[in-house]
Amino acid sequence: MNGTLVPIHLGNVMYTFSESSMPGKVIVMILFASSIGAWYVMATKMIQLSRARSGSNRFLEQFRAKATPFDKSVRIPESPLNAIYESGCSAVATEGGDNLTMHQIESVRAVVDRVMADEALCLEDGMGLLATAVSACPFLGLLGTVWGVMEAFGGMAASGAATLSAVAPGIAGALLTTVVGLLVALPSAIGYNLLTSRIRRLSVQMDNFSQEFIIAVQLHFGAAGE
Repeated sequence: MNGTLVPIHLGNVMYTFSESSMPGKVIVMILFASSIGAWYVMATKMIQLSRARSGSNRFLEQFRAKATPFDKSVRIPESPLNAIYESGCSAVATEGGDNLTMHQIESVRAVVDRVMADEALCLEDGMGLLATAVSACPFLGLLGTVWGVMEAFGGMAASGAATLSAVAPGIAGALLTTVVGLLVALPSAIGYNLLTSRIRRLSVQMDNFSQEFIIAVQLHFGAAGE
């Protein structure tokens, strides 16, 4: 029985869409395209953040297990910590290596902070589309509904047929835009919150590692008496 309900529901949706006004159909198509974009962003960001999280955990294990923290024998490119680490090591080499003054260590810190900010921006790339889908799609659907209802009652007034059967198809088509807008916004809101939480954890992890790296620089390369 459930197998027969799916074609019936799809048929009802297609009929309702066919009864929509042209602005309503355009809005539904825009919402459909927005849904594809939102799901693409959520899928790609989930993969990116999962790789970054697992890579960062492996990077920290290897970094803390080294006899010398600045041994660059192992690289984990998918981890944002790797970019911070390599930029910091390059900055230490640029400043001359051993016996760094506090001013030189602060220069290394500035490089590390800049790369950390760049990596945070990379993690947040694409999140603006999800935020736009969450906030704009319900209102876009509501706009289509209001527009369709106005056209339905306007058509009823013009024809003089004040019956439910005369306006029901138009109103149903108008309400379809609100339904589609909510179907786009709800998954986008859930995905946005989940992804934001993961990005926040990675950002805190990057900040903690940058502090750990600078402490290691001070211990290994700081000038005596500084």
